[in-house]
Amino acid sequence: MRYVVFALVGYIMGSIPFSFIVPLVKGVNITRVGSGNVGGTNVLRSMGGYAGAVAMILDGVKAFIPVIIARAVFGVSLPEGMMIGFFAAVGHSYSIFLRFRGGKAVACTVGTLSGTLPWYVAVFFGIWIPIVLLTKYVSLGSVLALAILSSILFLTEGYSVGLWMLAFFGLSLFRHRKNVAALLRGEERKTDLIEAFKRKRN
Repeated sequence: MRYVVFALVGYIMGSIPFSFIVPLVKGVNITRVGSGNVGGTNVLRSMGGYAGAVAMILDGVKAFIPVIIARAVFGVSLPEGMMIGFFAAVGHSYSIFLRFRGGKAVACTVGTLSGTLPWYVAVFFGIWIPIVLLTKYVSLGSVLALAILSSILFLTEGYSVGLWMLAFFGLSLFRHRKNVAALLRGEERKTDLIEAFKRKRN
């Protein structure tokens, strides 16, 4: 029963669609612009870097909050914390409030790491940022960073934590399947992070 409650709390928190709410506050239905995906990258591309950053941060926070509360108040184990975050990522990807539409689980994964293994957030961005800046492919940076981080956690944090990280990677890879196919065809849309922030500032 304990695990069912954890899963439900994680899923409901993760279902809060901040990447839909942030653009909506500005009068934009994010499902009707850009790729139509309810995720921070589409917000960034369509509305500029600052709106995208706010959406991504809030999407991370909705995983961070239940994880950190469960860890600090209820004393759940590290793998249990990862489990709560994973179901938040599932809720983000298949939100009950958006007829099971959603984003691609990356921000929730980072939010979960922030509440469980915060030092690995720096490892994630240490991989993600250079790849995205050099290639301008957010999807490539996200998939590779999660894949590498899964391998690292198996080696440094043990089997159970590594398996949960692998689950995050598997979910995100599945959600990125169209992007991966587009990358292989040379048709994936590029995102210039620096220009996105300049566009908003101007």
